[in-house]
Amino acid sequence: MPSIDLLPVLLCIFIGAALYTSVGHGGATVYTAILTLFSFAIAPLVTLVLVMNIAAAAIAWVMYQQAGFLRPRLLLPFVVTSVPSAYLGGLLPITGRTQALLLGLALLAAAIRLLFFAKPPSLDLRIRGIAYYAIAAAMGALLGFLAGATGIGGGIFLSPILIALGWANVKEAASVASAFIVLNSIAGLIARLPRTPIEPHYVAPFVAIVIIGALLGSFMGARRLPFRAVQVSLGFVLLIAAGRNLLG
Repeated sequence: MPSIDLLPVLLCIFIGAALYTSVGHGGATVYTAILTLFSFAIAPLVTLVLVMNIAAAAIAWVMYQQAGFLRPRLLLPFVVTSVPSAYLGGLLPITGRTQALLLGLALLAAAIRLLFFAKPPSLDLRIRGIAYYAIAAAMGALLGFLAGATGIGGGIFLSPILIALGWANVKEAASVASAFIVLNSIAGLIARLPRTPIEPHYVAPFVAIVIIGALLGSFMGARRLPFRAVQVSLGFVLLIAAGRNLLG
């Protein structure tokens, strides 16, 4: 693709990265939506999204860790199962229409989450001990597998679960989700690269623009933006892209 054709794509990616990181997520769903709307081929699209997701979520991970919000004991039970599951999901030989349908469903779920479940219900179950580890491991395995198969890190679904179950506050959930996204995306990328390699010179502008957008979004934060308006706007973008994938 000629570089001039990438300019509007990169601009949209920059805006998406800034907005998504401002509300505490890595941005895989919006990157997927944008590339889908610009008619990128599905297989390289997923690999490219994983790379961008790692870049954006890693910035959030470092920032939250430096601020003291990361709780390793909360993260560990999830990633023990999610990382190998993400690798297995990435190995699935899913191509063409099946991959488009999976992406469409993932985008639809993310859109519903942003549009209708912005504030998760406060169940505050305070599950502890073996029950907690079993539930966390099961959730990690499911979200990890979906992350590897679709290229969506899973953090957008993990963070509201952590808050709803009373296992973390908003910032702790965001910190765990960012680490979860990075580790799952790396595992999925390792599985996918042998069959869908992408050239470093092609990836570089996308990664650079995501990093700039993520840094801007992190500094802006939800306090300087109308949090709900950002979520609704992103939700509609995801909904449109989901429809494009599902309806062909």
